Amino acid sequence: MTDTIRLFSIVALTVDLPEHNLWRGQVGTVVETLARGKAFEVEFCDNEGRTYESLGLRPDQIMVLHYEPLPVSELVPA
Repeated sequence: MTDTIRLFSIVALTVDLPEHNLWRGQVGTVVETLARGKAFEVEFCDNEGRTYESLGLRPDQIMVLHYEPLPVSELVPA
C-alpha cells in the first residue's frame, strides 16, 4: 500500500501524546524528514493555519491519509 511518508504528506496520529496535548486522530503535515527517514517533523495547525505544535515523530506514531481512491495494485500485497 502507498503508506510512504514523504515531505508534505498529510498524516494522522496513531497514538496519544498527552505531554504535547495531542491525541490519536489529530491531523498534521510532514515538514521535515529526520534521521534518514526514521523520524519526521510533523506540524499541527489550527483552522486558521496557526501552528500549535511541531515535533519529531516515528513512522509508527503516524499514518498517511489518502484523499483519493488507491489503485487496486497498491492494495494487494505482492
